[in-house]
Amino acid sequence: MTSFRSSPRWRRACAVVVLALLAACSRGGDGASPAGPEKRELPPAPEPAVAPVPSTAPAGMVVALPGGGPEGVVADPVTGVVAVALREPSRLALVDAKTARVTKVVPVPGAARHLQLVGPGGPVLVPGEDTDVLSQVDLRTGEVGTTAKVGRQPHDAAAADGRVYVADELGGSASVVNGDGSLGPRIPGPVQPGGVAVSGGRVGVVDVRGAQLFVYDAAKAQPLAQLPSGDGPTHAVPDGTGGPGTGGIVVADTRGGALLFFRLGPEPRMERRVALSGSPYGMAFDATRRRLWVTLTATNQLVGFDLSATANPPTEPFVTLPTVRQPNSVAVDPVSGRVFVAGATDAALQVVDPR
Repeated sequence: MTSFRSSPRWRRACAVVVLALLAACSRGGDGASPAGPEKRELPPAPEPAVAPVPSTAPAGMVVALPGGGPEGVVADPVTGVVAVALREPSRLALVDAKTARVTKVVPVPGAARHLQLVGPGGPVLVPGEDTDVLSQVDLRTGEVGTTAKVGRQPHDAAAADGRVYVADELGGSASVVNGDGSLGPRIPGPVQPGGVAVSGGRVGVVDVRGAQLFVYDAAKAQPLAQLPSGDGPTHAVPDGTGGPGTGGIVVADTRGGALLFFRLGPEPRMERRVALSGSPYGMAFDATRRRLWVTLTATNQLVGFDLSATANPPTEPFVTLPTVRQPNSVAVDPVSGRVFVAGATDAALQVVDPR
């Protein structure tokens, strides 16, 4: 009687097993399609620290907001309106910058995590992370104007040279929206784009997963440089210096505990690093007084840096203030210098008049 191991059926079974093992090896042994070594080796994107319960009362006054999850906040010097993005549900709270009174709450087509202005007077850019829609909202009326369907999960957006540059965080690209709302080119580069800042005709897009800063020519929508940006960068703001082609921005290295100062032209480069513990996250720049405001989510604090002495830039804040819980976002009114901090946990807006 012929044994099973010497039979043709046994040989066919062995061949099937061998082929299956070879196929598994070609897939990396885990049954998943190859993701590329550069993506497999990257750490996850940094997140704000989970803030503890505050042990100190917040500085200034605290205004309750009619909705949960306030994140993005921006102050407009022309209309005197502070816009706050409410994520639960998707709305904008419009606040009088002088009285700190909520004057209007309007629905918007998507939950935003960051807000920026097209220019003084507005409109305000609202990137809806859950709808992939970038909308522009009038600050006086609260009406939604131009809308555009952009890439997956738009995280931040900034206007430059008649266009809007949008960081599609889960799309691996930056969308360009023209002035009429039509889509321009989609610029590849960042693995996971996050914060966006415009300065001197240059656009800086923070790659939060790849820990890089991508620099683009705003007028041509073309890449200029790719620069290392610490251990885990998140957001960026312009520093108010330089003219066309020579602007500068500041990047928050949230995971690395530092502020990174970049010059975007004519040869983009990082100029210096300032260590800052406490998980720096939200940032705003007061161009009138040349003050940089940064929130520290690990300690519920707001720190201010005086950048007026450009010849001898500071390495320590001139003031440290207690904030509401989970201060993920901050804005400043360049007219009065008043600072506004959005507390994500407390659904509150903190208003501070620093001296």
